[in-house]
Formats: sequence, C-alpha cells, structure tokens
Amino acid sequence: QVQLVESGGGLVQPGGSLRLSCAASGSIFSGAVMGWYRQAPGKQRELVATITSGGTTNYADSVKGRFTISRLNRQNTLYLQMNSLKPEDTAVYYCNAYAYVQSSGWSSWWGQGTQVTVSS
Repeated sequence: QVQLVESGGGLVQPGGSLRLSCAASGSIFSGAVMGWYRQAPGKQRELVATITSGGTTNYADSVKGRFTISRLNRQNTLYLQMNSLKPEDTAVYYCNAYAYVQSSGWSSWWGQGTQVTVSS
C-alpha cells in the first residue's frame, strides 16, 4: 500500500518562502510521476508542478520562476520549494503519485494535504 505524508506548510508573509516535503511509503516512488496540486477555498484542485522519474519537470504558469519541484528517490521524498509567495498561493497543497502497478494498472495516490497561508 502506498502512503503519502506532506509536511512543511504554515503561515508566511508575502514574499516569503516555504519548503514542502512529501514522504512516500511503498515501492512505487522511484518509477512514479510525482506531483504537487493545490486547492483554495471554493476552487477546484489545480496542478502546481510535476516531476517524472527521470527528473523532467512541468509547472503551472502561475508558479513558474517561483516554485521548484524536486525528488530524492533514495529517500522516497518529494519537495516543493516555494519562493516569492503571494496571497493567491494560499491553499491546501497535496502530494500525488501516479504509477503503473502490475495488479491494477495505472494508479494514483494522494496525501492528506498541508495548509499554506500567505498573509501579512
């Protein structure tokens, strides 16, 4: 079974930085496409950034140049470095893993989320 546990959220002033972490259990991490998504109150969950097993990254336009996604396969950990934070970045941030499992095909797993609040 795969479990994803996010940490690192909190309250930060505009222009500040935070680093989110996602610790993954199970054996799928190294081959999975990992991603960060976020959901603000009253809005749909949206993609923030993804990273493939080979390190190819993709970012939402709204975070390009400010956020950096990275992964450490030997520690089964995903990161999101967030700089120059804006109030509109306030949301619950979720970690996602997308991988092929022989018993069930392509599968997706979610963490429980971590709150990021950007406010003065």
